[in-house]
Amino acid sequence: MQVPIRHLTGHLAWTVHGHVWAIWRVHPVSYLHSSPQAKSELHSATTTLLKQLSGEPMLLSLCASSGAADIVEAMIDGVDLDTHPEWAEVAEACLDWLCELDLTERTHWLLMPLPAEKPTLELKAIAAAAAASLSRLLGFTPPVPHEHEVQGYQAKADRVESQMTGGPAVRPATPAEVLWMLGHSVHRGVAGPLLADAEQADPAVGASRVRGGRLRGPALTGLGQVRIVEGGLPDGNNEQSGRSSPLRRRWLQVESPDGVSYQAFLALAEMPSVFAFPGSEWLAAVDALPVPVDWCSRLRIVSNTAAEAASRRKARELSAQVDEYDGETAGVPQALVDAAADLDDERGRLQASRTEVEVQSSTVLCVWGEDPQEVEQRAEVVRTSIAAAEYQVVRPTGGQRQLFEAMLPGSPLPHLLKEFTQYQLAADYAMAMPWASTALGDANGALLGMNLDGGTARPVLLDLAGAPRQDASASIGAVGELGAGKSVLLKAIIISLIDRGGRVIAVDRTAMGEWGRFAAAAAPDRHQLIRADGGGDDLCLDPLRVFAPEIGARYAKSYLTLQLGVPAMSPEGLAIAQAVDRTAAADRPHMSRVIDELKLIAAEYAGDRADQISETADLLRAVEADELGRMVFGDGPPLNLGSDFAVFQTAGLSLPKAEIFDSAYHMARQPLETLIGRAVLYLVAAVAREVAFSDPGQFTAVALDECHWLTSSTEGQDLALELVRDGRKHGAGALLGSHDPADFGSDVIRGLLANRFLLRHRDASLAAHGLEFLGLDPADRGLLDLVTTDLSPVSDQARKGEAIMLDTRRRIGRLSVTVPPVPRITESIFTTPGHPATPPQE
Repeated sequence: MQVPIRHLTGHLAWTVHGHVWAIWRVHPVSYLHSSPQAKSELHSATTTLLKQLSGEPMLLSLCASSGAADIVEAMIDGVDLDTHPEWAEVAEACLDWLCELDLTERTHWLLMPLPAEKPTLELKAIAAAAAASLSRLLGFTPPVPHEHEVQGYQAKADRVESQMTGGPAVRPATPAEVLWMLGHSVHRGVAGPLLADAEQADPAVGASRVRGGRLRGPALTGLGQVRIVEGGLPDGNNEQSGRSSPLRRRWLQVESPDGVSYQAFLALAEMPSVFAFPGSEWLAAVDALPVPVDWCSRLRIVSNTAAEAASRRKARELSAQVDEYDGETAGVPQALVDAAADLDDERGRLQASRTEVEVQSSTVLCVWGEDPQEVEQRAEVVRTSIAAAEYQVVRPTGGQRQLFEAMLPGSPLPHLLKEFTQYQLAADYAMAMPWASTALGDANGALLGMNLDGGTARPVLLDLAGAPRQDASASIGAVGELGAGKSVLLKAIIISLIDRGGRVIAVDRTAMGEWGRFAAAAAPDRHQLIRADGGGDDLCLDPLRVFAPEIGARYAKSYLTLQLGVPAMSPEGLAIAQAVDRTAAADRPHMSRVIDELKLIAAEYAGDRADQISETADLLRAVEADELGRMVFGDGPPLNLGSDFAVFQTAGLSLPKAEIFDSAYHMARQPLETLIGRAVLYLVAAVAREVAFSDPGQFTAVALDECHWLTSSTEGQDLALELVRDGRKHGAGALLGSHDPADFGSDVIRGLLANRFLLRHRDASLAAHGLEFLGLDPADRGLLDLVTTDLSPVSDQARKGEAIMLDTRRRIGRLSVTVPPVPRITESIFTTPGHPATPPQE
């Protein structure tokens, strides 16, 4: 095989055919689940970029293989595995599982041959390339580009790139990436070079440099040590393929030092006569096929003036053909009528916008397999899938090698492919959405799940701890109905944070203590369980013993005034402050001693003042005697703020209803257990706030599943707002889960949640609320059907854990949540009320 490139420098490629190509990597935009406005904006941006191109550019989309080791490397990046062996255990288990999958990622590239400054110089370059080829055949050293030529083409490429505004972002490709593209072409179906290695390679690898005024570099001919056979069979076995005739073997056998594979190429032969947008995104839809597919679109950009002139000539030809049917009783054929109407429409659009251009495209798709049977099956999947949308693709017999070469960077357009040219305006071609993406998640972090929008296996990573370092919020919100998988999602995120060195505080509202059981099983020896409902003799929330004296005194004063419903600046509030200060200054401060100090202070006064302070002490004695109050005034060991996983169980904690907070009359008449519950909740919030904001170097998450009961209180909503609003500065975030986004609290809280998840909701109204939470159209029938019927269908237990995700880059996609195959996690994460833990389904 002849390698079409002879020199690489930066993102410029000198070809054996005499042309110089500039190569860019395109960063596509999330599209599939975007709002109608976002789709329209991407279509406009794509159209704008196409109009800015010239000559004969090449759009190349390659399905790159991802190594399981690279995914795990991204999982452990920044984590000290010696200090956190639990994460090493998770990474090793995930590696074993990922190695069984065919992992891929889609990449997009834009290649453009750069014109010479003058036609004579272009002819000279072609002649020089021919001379170089001849020199190699004769054993002579071929001529090499001069330094001023390199500088001139680099300046030209820079000008072209500066004009690519308003569309998807592009960046210059590196020589290593270009070499990967060549290597990928011959290694489809066998183990070959990984794009991740090329991305991390030294920019100088494979590049030529200017030395002595000339461009000199490594020879690239070694990349062409490949044997390509049209219709080749394994070991010459005609029976194995079932296609003994060479005319029926429409594939290439590609043999390289790394193995033998089979590639089949399909050319787009026919398109629908009418396009609708949205609905014509056929190139974007290729990414959703259940087999990996590479595609290449060879374009020829025709200027507005030239395209309009050509349309006039065609119109005259059609008019002459119509005249031939004068007197014909059957009339003019409908095909001529339709062609004339299409031409009129094209001319009208060309005249209406002088920036409009004609795009002549020839598109090739490639599939591959380990043997002829597999490649045949995959080619048929592509053909039938595309045919369903009224696009016809064919596999030219005897032309497979030409199509293979058409997809190589820097190769000329083969004559065969010109026969499949499609004629469209830029706005029409852009409807195919060549630069749409289904990518989701972060570059590093924990393995959250698998992307469901791409037809092949693509992991989704989540790095909440890294979000603050990128000036992004680390808070998330998860919405879904009962049993949809919110708790499993939050638990999977939480245990990954803990195993990677973070801290988590969770509030467990379940009667069965679901989160406490999960903490004990998934993080043994690293958790604390606090019965905030007073249901046991566990840890104590005495602020004077939990916090440092100064901080503890502050929280104690606020807790006591809130518990009694007295203003901080009232006589009772001042007495409480005085008693707390005295107690905090003692050798062994204790909340029960605050009551003793109040009695001593009362003795220092006489009359009504003494009675008020004494009554305040008596009220606190009543709280102390209550079962709920003992967790604040009792003698149990104080909470350790340094634990990795603290779970507050609040199932028996009663709170006033939301509407009660606005009425002082009704608040004063609440039951004692409700008033104590509200005050205890304040202490829970105080602990969460203090731990979350104490050490910005260690990420802390506060998990509030079924948070509606918490955010209905002033204290709970203040905690959520403070975590979401200020968490980024302190390396902290809130993990909120509920059935309705409205339960998260104010619009500010909802708006600042960076990562958002929507799980199954069979109720159409709640599903619409969830879609609106993601920024999607709540009235979109297709999206509503997706959420109500096609996310984790109840009838299909194998599809548990499906969700729609909005990530920090505002990309939207579907994923299936993956639970790490580690027994301590799988045996506890699926606990449901009244049932024992069950392992995940294979």
